[in-house]
Amino acid sequence: MTERQKADLDRSRVFYRTAFGWPVRVDVPVYVEFELPDGRGLGLYAREGFARNTGVTPAAVSEGQITSTELYFHVDDLDDAVQRLTTAGARLLSPMAPRDWGDDAAYFADPDGNVLVVASPIRAGGT
Repeated sequence: MTERQKADLDRSRVFYRTAFGWPVRVDVPVYVEFELPDGRGLGLYAREGFARNTGVTPAAVSEGQITSTELYFHVDDLDDAVQRLTTAGARLLSPMAPRDWGDDAAYFADPDGNVLVVASPIRAGGT
């Protein structure tokens, strides 16, 4: 693993820990896995480590670009989630707003360009 890949994984580890506060359940040089509140996991790989599993090296995303991946998280306190993502350094893509499908949602990009959405059902009387 290159120093750059290690730095990228370390940056992502800190970002997700700061943004969501989830506990780390696996932490090895090429992979970190967070335990989500419902018991599922969110795994982050160094690109080289992921390539060993899949046989294909994931494409790098240029700074300022986004991937076509969307991670959509329903949260209990949307204002707090937006603040935590902002504090962690997420890039705002679309501010919190009522969406046609019945959620208030805000869109951000993580340090790797993955789209993160935090959402809650639309509150009575609007946002």
